[in-house]
Amino acid sequence: MLHLTDIQLQDNKVFLSMLSHVLNVDGFYFSTTYDLTHTLQRLANTSPEFQEMSLLERADPRFVWNGHLLREFAAQPEIHRFATPVMHGFITMHSCSINGKCFDWLLISRRSCFRAGVRYYVRGIDSEGHAANFVETEQIVHYKGSKASFVQTRGSIPFFWSQRPNLKYKPKPQINKTVNHMDGFQRHFDSQIISYGKQMIVNLVNQKGSEKPLEQTFSKMVNSMGNGMVRYVAFDFHKECSRMRWDRLQILLDQLTEQQDEFSYFLVDSDGKVVTQQEGIFRSNCMDCLDRTNVIQSLLARRSLQAQLQRLGVLHVGQRIEEQAEFEKIYKNAWADNANACAKQYAGTGALKTDYTRTGKRTQWGLIMDGWNSLIRYYKNNFSDGFRQDAIDLFLGNYSVDEIEPSSPLHINKDWKFLALPIIMVVAFSMCIICLLMAGDTWTETLAYVLFWGSASFGTFAIILYNGKDFVDAPKLVQKEKMD
Repeated sequence: MLHLTDIQLQDNKVFLSMLSHVLNVDGFYFSTTYDLTHTLQRLANTSPEFQEMSLLERADPRFVWNGHLLREFAAQPEIHRFATPVMHGFITMHSCSINGKCFDWLLISRRSCFRAGVRYYVRGIDSEGHAANFVETEQIVHYKGSKASFVQTRGSIPFFWSQRPNLKYKPKPQINKTVNHMDGFQRHFDSQIISYGKQMIVNLVNQKGSEKPLEQTFSKMVNSMGNGMVRYVAFDFHKECSRMRWDRLQILLDQLTEQQDEFSYFLVDSDGKVVTQQEGIFRSNCMDCLDRTNVIQSLLARRSLQAQLQRLGVLHVGQRIEEQAEFEKIYKNAWADNANACAKQYAGTGALKTDYTRTGKRTQWGLIMDGWNSLIRYYKNNFSDGFRQDAIDLFLGNYSVDEIEPSSPLHINKDWKFLALPIIMVVAFSMCIICLLMAGDTWTETLAYVLFWGSASFGTFAIILYNGKDFVDAPKLVQKEKMD
């Protein structure tokens, strides 16, 4: 590094801290013997030539997070055996027993590295049709050589929209009015149909307020596309389950029952013969595709697991998973852990509503924890997510460091108000408090001072809020479509 300038040396420290940040996030997995990037069904429908390929060659590129780091290895087939694909997401494995019958139960969530990023800076889709926060979740059962699998996906609402942080608790979503949404929308679902078959969209966003235009646009675009392979159902999660009426989720499950029976699940017997294939997939989404989405996915997965375990002979006729206390606890905790992993990777904190996933009911302590996590999310989304987004872009190769450049995009001169206004606000607020504690000779004098400094602090705060986008921590390395 002797040839680098002082500025480049400083930048290099920042770039190294970015890489460390990404690698310190939980949820990176690899295997030297098993292809983690593919579902059981995809692996069963492959050719002998595919089976002979190295893990790097045959891996699904959507889920290979070290693809950019392995680019030079990928160009040299003779050293492929040293290149191990790494996926990002969540994996849990449990040896379970019901009715004295032992089986292995696994949950795997694979996070896509296309349009990867953090909550408010990466929404919607890109021109290639890749959705933000796209996660493929597979539930697997192994019993006496037989294997069953049920796959679901989640991903941001697949058209061009953004929700840039601006210091407000919930920034208003903006739908891009200058682009043709249908091209990217069509690309997204074409690729989904190739990968998974029929699509059942489960849209859980609010059907009033700022989320309403997103639901209406999504519904219209599905109708305009006119593809019989893609169906749509909207369920206002917050409205239906308000006042802790979580039993009303059954309304949605009843709506999806016929569709789930039609889609079925993947099953291969102990001889390796494919018994059933999963013919379609549930693509669930809310705004973040985290909290509401995970609750619904866990309920759909349980219904599929009920059918699988009965077919495999683990459950007797008439028995229900909910009645198996020991397994039910493992099941609920695993899905809550999955929710936390996906939420930490996208939003920076654990998931909300995990008390329901873990216990089957909403608790007061769960509400308190949701409030705490929401506060942490607010802070991170506004004051540290720019760095997190830059770190992901650097790690995935969306930004390449160029030594020839005298300085990197890290150096952006902030406007004077960025420093001056917060200082003025803090000073004015402090003076207001001092005037209240140290009263003047008369109450009118005290009131005048308090009103003056109070107005100054409130007015400055209003100006900061109005210019909120200038005060948040924004990404510096990659602009392109992420910024809409």
